[in-house]
Amino acid sequence: MSLKIVAVTACIAGIAHTYMAQANLKKYAEKSGYEIKVETQGSMGIENRLSQEDIDNADVVIFAVDTTVSGRDRFDGKKILELGTSAVVKDGKSAIEKAAALVSGN
Repeated sequence: MSLKIVAVTACIAGIAHTYMAQANLKKYAEKSGYEIKVETQGSMGIENRLSQEDIDNADVVIFAVDTTVSGRDRFDGKKILELGTSAVVKDGKSAIEKAAALVSGN
């Protein structure tokens, strides 16, 4: 299955977990052959901001967050998997698998 994923990562401090979660999501999505774009909302503000086109074309959205997602309304109507950053840092593979299952209805 060809899957297009967009994700937002954000932790309370906006430093380590935000970027560790981003790296893990990218790693496991690419290992599974999925396309992924990850926006980080951290201490440096919003980086790699997702375009509305990226969001519209995505099959699923992953929020790996411990805080409020800035601009959450951009994702209205999308299938959303929401997890804490530490869960994604510990097990990025599971996060990607859950997102794929959400799309396939399993």
